[in-house]
Amino acid sequence: MSQPPTSQSWNAGRYARNARFVAELAATVVELLAPRPGERILDLGCGDGALTEQLAALGCAVVGVDGDPAMVEAARARGLDARLVDGQALSFEGEFDAVFSNAALHWMRAPDAAIAGVRRALRPGGRFVGEFGGHGNVATITVALVAVLAARGADGIGAIPWYFPTAEAYAGKLQSHGFVVDRIELIPRPTPLPTDMAGWLETFADPFFSRLPAGQRAAARADALALLAPCLRDERGRWTADYVRLRFAAHHGEG
Repeated sequence: MSQPPTSQSWNAGRYARNARFVAELAATVVELLAPRPGERILDLGCGDGALTEQLAALGCAVVGVDGDPAMVEAARARGLDARLVDGQALSFEGEFDAVFSNAALHWMRAPDAAIAGVRRALRPGGRFVGEFGGHGNVATITVALVAVLAARGADGIGAIPWYFPTAEAYAGKLQSHGFVVDRIELIPRPTPLPTDMAGWLETFADPFFSRLPAGQRAAARADALALLAPCLRDERGRWTADYVRLRFAAHHGEG
């Protein structure tokens, strides 16, 4: 059976329903950015624009970019300057005071291309601040999904769509592209899910289930939930995702 590409499809309404916590938990990384009125900021992987909107409300001139048309449309509906751009192929040249990214860089599996584009986009001395999935992020969920696919003869390892580096590995990549790393750390952050694990899988796990025939996907999701329940669901039925975040602040090494 031919395998589909390791990519995630997005639905803005589904994302808002099941994943609003992604923006709500970003206050600390926004504080690390320390945006100032009048700054020109690029929001890399802006999604539906929830955080882009917050930066604009602080008086920043913000451009949001995302690789998914539905997300860009949702961001534009907020009145934002949102553009359909591959985050691994940025074409901006020296026009931003800062590049900000939340919960997006782990979807960019060509990290060197993404970092190089960020550096080009920044003015000398400009800041690159972000948070994304780090080493060990959703490890329990990933193992369950791989096992469910393997039981059905599908390649679960090949379906993994994420890049979850260690702090040391990502710091090395930043430095190799001319950034000075001011701060970088892995932060375990078990995250209560506002809906449940079924909603999380519906929102984020397309690359796994799309490897199965349509008629097998509902049963595969049910099997994944059964595997995950003893580890990630408490006695009251509340689900928690085993998140580990990589938070960093760096600056353009010139200027």
